[in-house]
Amino acid sequence: MLTVASDIEVLARFGRALADPIRCRILLALRDAPAYPADLANALAISRTRLSNHLACLRDCGLVLTVPDGRRTRYELADERLGHALDDLRAAVVAVETDRTCLAAAEKGCC
Repeated sequence: MLTVASDIEVLARFGRALADPIRCRILLALRDAPAYPADLANALAISRTRLSNHLACLRDCGLVLTVPDGRRTRYELADERLGHALDDLRAAVVAVETDRTCLAAAEKGCC
């Protein structure tokens, strides 16, 4: 049964997905177009096993969907608005001062 996640759950899942550079690369690739795992692995220069683990995380977070296509499975963003959200986040981050870092980065492991 599908349920609607709370705003906090949605943001936490999105944050979990974006916490890994490979998952970010996958999301950006899927923003451009749906893709098959083998093609994604080649384009991102990572092993299929590693890609599979990251795709599972993105599926669990509700950000990507699988679409059966004959004997193959294609991946795509779960909602086209995610692509726009990724673009908006990139634009917002680009606007941040590049010579500043989080003061708690070393002690809390953030930033």
